[in-house]
Amino acid sequence: MLSTGFKNETGALVVLFFASLALGFQSFSGLKGFSFTILIFAAVAASLFYPQLFTQIGGFNLKNLIIPLLIIIMFGMGTAMSLKDFDGIIKMPKGVLVGILCQFTIMPFIGFGLTYAFDLPPEVAAGVILVGCSPSGLASNVMAYISGANLALSLTLTAVATLLAPIMTPFLMKLLADQLVPIDFWGMLLSILKIVILPIIAGLIFNRFAHGRFKWIDKAMPKISMAGIAIIITIITAAGRDSLLTIGLTLVLVVILHNTTGYFLGYWGSRLTGLDKKSARTVAFEVGMQNAGLASGIALEMGRIATMGLAPAVFGPWMNISGSSLATWWRDKTAINEDNVVGDNEKSTSQ
Repeated sequence: MLSTGFKNETGALVVLFFASLALGFQSFSGLKGFSFTILIFAAVAASLFYPQLFTQIGGFNLKNLIIPLLIIIMFGMGTAMSLKDFDGIIKMPKGVLVGILCQFTIMPFIGFGLTYAFDLPPEVAAGVILVGCSPSGLASNVMAYISGANLALSLTLTAVATLLAPIMTPFLMKLLADQLVPIDFWGMLLSILKIVILPIIAGLIFNRFAHGRFKWIDKAMPKISMAGIAIIITIITAAGRDSLLTIGLTLVLVVILHNTTGYFLGYWGSRLTGLDKKSARTVAFEVGMQNAGLASGIALEMGRIATMGLAPAVFGPWMNISGSSLATWWRDKTAINEDNVVGDNEKSTSQ
């Protein structure tokens, strides 16, 4: 058995490695976008090696920070939105309909299937399904922008899916996960209203009436949100450390398959309905990337953060890695295709 001193030294080296790697990534434009995710790895490593530091301080249970942090993050999301985000319902009705149908069918049922295929423990399995039943978040908008996809459609889909979440998420959880853990439909609905809808509405109102007056908030909110996400993931990892060490590799594989299948079916499902490539890429991001923070909050409200909260904690960092990689690949692929078209046009003109 390893001595406590050796474990502490190993933990410190692992945390230092990821922190240094994240700092190094800041010096390279192509890798800079991954630095936050690498910092998350450092935080997760710290919580795995030193869980006692992230569960309680004095008599204060750090899990009590999760809901307030989520509310702040969702308020920040609201300040980045406007009523114009809903214009796509009128301008792009087919894209919105296809995207929402994909959002609330593909990920919930794929998650349901994966939990049985890998025979996950009931509460951990319920967490995987919960991620699938959650709406998308701002991360999908960022990836749509990077990839050159249909950003207007992305913003509309995120807004509509978020507003539908108080009904759709509890309904789908009741349908797919009630046999795993008891699902209180109305309790979950109220939790989503408290954690997501009301803070976003407050952010929208703030953006509408105070836009430009408090520029420091516009600059600070992304950083505050990133710090909040890191803290939440660290607390959840520490709380569920024992379960994560037991099924960690299996859960990571399930999360990767869940996320990747969401991208694949979101894209090709959209193409089969006749959407153009840019819109299909948008739907792929909206389907494959979920609001893991909301899922974490619901897991906490249900009193199961150490088990149901594990899948959201793993899904969040992974989707940022996969989403950034896919967005960059699509962007570069589009640029190459455009260069080829320009080259062909120049050749035909010279002839």
